[in-house]
Amino acid sequence: MLSDWWRRLVSGAPQPIAADAWQCAVDRLPWVAALDAPRSARLAHLAAVFLHRKTITPVGDLQLSDEDRIALAALCCLPLLEFGEEGLHGWSQLIVYPDAFRVNRTHVDAAGVMHEWEDELIGEAWDSGPLVLSWADVQADIAEPDAGFCVAVHEMVHKIDALDGVVDGTPPLPRAWQSAWARDFQSAYNGFVARVDAGADVEIDAYAAEAPEEFFAVCSEYHFSAPAVLRQALPTVAAHLERLYGRSPFA
Repeated sequence: MLSDWWRRLVSGAPQPIAADAWQCAVDRLPWVAALDAPRSARLAHLAAVFLHRKTITPVGDLQLSDEDRIALAALCCLPLLEFGEEGLHGWSQLIVYPDAFRVNRTHVDAAGVMHEWEDELIGEAWDSGPLVLSWADVQADIAEPDAGFCVAVHEMVHKIDALDGVVDGTPPLPRAWQSAWARDFQSAYNGFVARVDAGADVEIDAYAAEAPEEFFAVCSEYHFSAPAVLRQALPTVAAHLERLYGRSPFA
């Protein structure tokens, strides 16, 4: 029955996710289970649009059930609860690795010397290409939903950030809000980087100091998975994110 519904969903126009299939996602994902009924229904619609528009490609021996794919779509759409389905523009594929994956990096320094190395990643969002996730790390986030981490949210935030053509930690917003956002986030980011560089203890993952876009993505993870920590550490940032995403499921 579920497979018949799945074939209908991914062909033609987007169709609502079957009630029993959505309930499986609700039962499986603590963030979704914590939503009120209207927001859960909105997320179900966004997840249906995601499944219609995006190809989900498992890598290697990884096999994803229909329920797994619905869960992935729901997680990726959490940051779109208020932003809407326009946040899905500009890309078409979600690639899912069984575990962390390696990518080759190159960099030419000021002297013209090229450096090459490998990074091990749990997620990646290409500016105009696919979104990539580690299934093992998605599962780890589900097992500890209030630990401050959600790789699917993190990478989707990069996709939202890229919608205005620049990945810089500022999503496309109305002009007045965008100006206030850029001012407040830059100030908070500068203070956070200074604390990390000084070796001070910080409340959120120090990876947020890597770049403004990573600060935005990491803080977004905390909005959904540890909002009290974010509010205490960075109250101005937390207020902007609540306006962008709506109230955290765990608030």
